[in-house]
Amino acid sequence: MAHSVPKYMFLVNWVKDQIAQGELKYGDKLYSENELCSIFGISRQTVRQAIGILEQEKYLERHRGSGTFIVFNQSDHRVPTKKIGVISTYVGEYIFTNILRSIESVLANNGYTMQLTFTHNKIENERRALQTMLDSDVDGIIVEPTKSGLPNPNISMYHDIMHRGIPLIFFNAAYPEESFPVVSLNDTAAGALAVNYLIRAGHQKIGGLFQSDDIQGRLRYSGFLQALMKANISLNGENIIWYTTEDIEDLPLYPERIIKRLIGCTGVVCYNDQIGAKLVKILRQAGIAVPEQISIVSIDNSDIASMCEVPLTSIANPVNLLGETVAQNILTLIQNPHFDAGVQFVPEIVERDSVKKLAVSDSQDSSQIFSNN
Repeated sequence: MAHSVPKYMFLVNWVKDQIAQGELKYGDKLYSENELCSIFGISRQTVRQAIGILEQEKYLERHRGSGTFIVFNQSDHRVPTKKIGVISTYVGEYIFTNILRSIESVLANNGYTMQLTFTHNKIENERRALQTMLDSDVDGIIVEPTKSGLPNPNISMYHDIMHRGIPLIFFNAAYPEESFPVVSLNDTAAGALAVNYLIRAGHQKIGGLFQSDDIQGRLRYSGFLQALMKANISLNGENIIWYTTEDIEDLPLYPERIIKRLIGCTGVVCYNDQIGAKLVKILRQAGIAVPEQISIVSIDNSDIASMCEVPLTSIANPVNLLGETVAQNILTLIQNPHFDAGVQFVPEIVERDSVKKLAVSDSQDSSQIFSNN
């Protein structure tokens, strides 16, 4: 004769199923006893019996005066693979080589392997990369977001990762919608530092080139704007040039548009060294001397800054330390889910040859210079 399942076991199994499906996750508060009685049509004694079993099995924990909370963390019950998934927008370009090399070194020294894939800053590639990491059952994931300045259709996948209890850290940037930790340069402070450096060199008419589809561009512009306002310098919107990832290679094809937008400026802040070097080339091909006629400060202090035909004064992004930190922090986060893994590095400026100090008596501005070329 078949035995009926005790009523309290329905509640026990329901809670376990909700956790397995990600509907209830670590740290969530469970319904109150009265709510559970109403939902399942059972007595308070039956509810307490079920909760007692779930407490013994380390699924729940009661906090006097606060309620009952989920303490089961799925990541604690996974079989470690000693693999860390790393998703980068690019691999062998710009600052990414140094970041990834530093990540790999720390992981290898701790007995982990790095499973690397890259997106070329395309959201469809990011989705495939995230699915690959989930299918590979990695112990943790390190991600540089793709087009972080735009709404992202892959957010549901990040929610899935969170529900599964897989540790994840963003590097260089983070999606505003997500609460995962990020290890990055303080981009707002970097933008402000670039402007303040130009102001100290005597510049009052300052333009900028910023990338719009990555959140770093918006943050760096935010710091740029804050520094101008603090110095009581008005912003001319005509002197701000926005571009996207897809526009980068085409910028040199339309030099007259860029030059026209910078008329009136004696200094320019560039989103990164890559754009700073392109601007130097555009200006010099038009017969406009850097820094004699217009000064440039860029951000990241990459090899491009030092190798540019006019070596660029640049805000340092500590890429080696960044890579080491994000790798070490993901390993710590695997062991301690409560670890505060987020870090923002304080920017510092590296002076080179792309900024001219203006004399107080120097009243000739870029509009006069440009008109003479």
